[in-house]
Amino acid sequence: MKRIAVFPGSFDPITLGHRSIVLRALPMFDELYVAVGVNSEKRSTFPLESRIQWIKEVFKDYPQVKVESYEGLTADFCKKVHAKFIVRGLRCGSDFEYENMIGHANKRLHPELETIYLLTESALVGVSSSVVRDIYKNGGDVSKFVPKEVNLDEI
Repeated sequence: MKRIAVFPGSFDPITLGHRSIVLRALPMFDELYVAVGVNSEKRSTFPLESRIQWIKEVFKDYPQVKVESYEGLTADFCKKVHAKFIVRGLRCGSDFEYENMIGHANKRLHPELETIYLLTESALVGVSSSVVRDIYKNGGDVSKFVPKEVNLDEI
């Protein structure tokens, strides 16, 4: 039986922190879905198509990485792709508190799901999509925070 995991997020945009989590999770799984969640109540900075294309480009040399968008509950998406694991990155204690609540809710929705938490690399603790968006919106250089495949100037 394949070990399938889902790494959900908005990836608005994908960061070096996201890339690190995926690359470190890959040895644990046969397939890892980078699942771009679409929330109609949230306005994204970057178009969904761009976010998906960036992720595909970042992981083009890793055939076990699949990229899909989804709406609704992450637990339901996991069931759809037959994933038994959700991967989440933790930068700090408050991340754990939030992710722990979500992990328990997902477990109640689909008891077969396990959430795997990976600590963010020390050098990337301050990297988040919201930080990147703020730097970008204020004309700063985001190249130290995103993979080289992400060209925000194309938007």
